Amino acid sequence: MTEKKEDIDQALKKKLKPKQFIKHPINGTKYTMLVSSAKGGVGKSTVAVNLAFALQNLGMKVGILDADVYGPSLPKLIKLNEKPKSEDGKALIPLEKYGAQCMSMGFLVDEQTPMIWRGPMVISALKTMTQKVLWKERDVIIIDMPPGTGDTQLTFAQEVKVDGAIIISTPQDLALLDVKRGIQMFDKTGIKILGLIDNMSFFKGDDGKEYKIFGEGGVERTAKEFNKEFLGHLPLHQDLRDAADKGHPLTHSDPDHEVSKLFTGIANKIKVSFN
Repeated sequence: MTEKKEDIDQALKKKLKPKQFIKHPINGTKYTMLVSSAKGGVGKSTVAVNLAFALQNLGMKVGILDADVYGPSLPKLIKLNEKPKSEDGKALIPLEKYGAQCMSMGFLVDEQTPMIWRGPMVISALKTMTQKVLWKERDVIIIDMPPGTGDTQLTFAQEVKVDGAIIISTPQDLALLDVKRGIQMFDKTGIKILGLIDNMSFFKGDDGKEYKIFGEGGVERTAKEFNKEFLGHLPLHQDLRDAADKGHPLTHSDPDHEVSKLFTGIANKIKVSFN
């Protein structure tokens, strides 16, 4: 009876033991970096794409993966609406634009088609885009993450070898509530946070003054509170918005623009962290 009880105890311990996840690197790339916000509407996708081309300007070969299945932005941000091809019916060949390799669910469905999917379908799509895309000779894949701390974030944390994450936020208190949740999510899942970026930090008027529309200093204070690096400020700027709407990212179309130079400064810090 004692032996039977011990066998049952061992079986229960084995069943209750935390599952060990195997993290797979994204083939064809050296580094994988997440760009996250945890909060929607803070300009994360625009920042992600412009950071990618800022890194490209520094000599890195980049790939951009739009992981927001429900609201893909990449096709609009780089003005690309082609369908990816497959030579064997299994793996997808990433599209190329401005020297970057790109993949998004937005390339696979019509622009106005809503993705009315439950979690398992989203996870399946993400596995396809991380494991069945033929990325080639990329130094870094920039992954534009959706808002929140749900299925997509957990899939990357458990199944993808991630080298670091950048968190984007406006300095507004409401946005920072979600940022703090995002920081703790990455810390708990063992993903290194490379730093925080203060987006829409200010608007410079015709009078030359900087107007702090969404508050001031909140992102820096949050970075200090959680002992994370603060990477820099990015302004609200019409040229940045115009370039995004036209599908020609500012850091690529005008690398000498004052805003592009701010992206370059942040990109330099990120590049150093990979070495």
